[in-house]
Amino acid sequence: MRGCQMHLAESQYRSPIDRPLIREIRDQFRIKWRGHHGAPHWARVRHHGLYLGQQLGADLQVVELFAFLHDSQRENEYTDHGHGTRASVYAATLRDRGFFVMKDAAFELLVTACNGHSDGGMDGDVTVRVCWDADRLDLGRVGIKPDPHRLCTPPARDLAYIDKAWKWGLEQYHGLRAGKLDRHQDRDDGEIVQQGGRYGW
Repeated sequence: MRGCQMHLAESQYRSPIDRPLIREIRDQFRIKWRGHHGAPHWARVRHHGLYLGQQLGADLQVVELFAFLHDSQRENEYTDHGHGTRASVYAATLRDRGFFVMKDAAFELLVTACNGHSDGGMDGDVTVRVCWDADRLDLGRVGIKPDPHRLCTPPARDLAYIDKAWKWGLEQYHGLRAGKLDRHQDRDDGEIVQQGGRYGW
């Protein structure tokens, strides 16, 4: 990830993720901040999304916002029909309130990605597919190894990358099962989330 961030810096890319946005999302979040669908998951999705998006020419602003918003409206950790649609509505509210600036065409991609991220889709704009793959690559957090046949883009199907992503997600899975992560619910995770997780693997 360190090399990835250097490349982004050199290209003058400006991330839409900042502390005010993180604080806003956290203040309204209904479930565990460090749970299966919380901040550590979003950080890893961002990491995977930037890795894939740079290779494929995706809209990185959409990818990053998807990472932090796609599960932000969940009401539970289990089956929660409609949480993707609620996330896209929330994204529109945040845009209207000035938390980020995005052109209409890009925002439509963000809406599409949020709305469909739990439906198992495989087709669509490359930015949308990168978002979905970034999310699916983190299935290790619930004890599931990503299936390359259910990933949308060639870089995501790389078996070595899948194995690394799976093992990274498993760290949270085992930590949650052991009850180790719940002790830090009140900790400020802004820096972790803003950095996109940890550097490297």
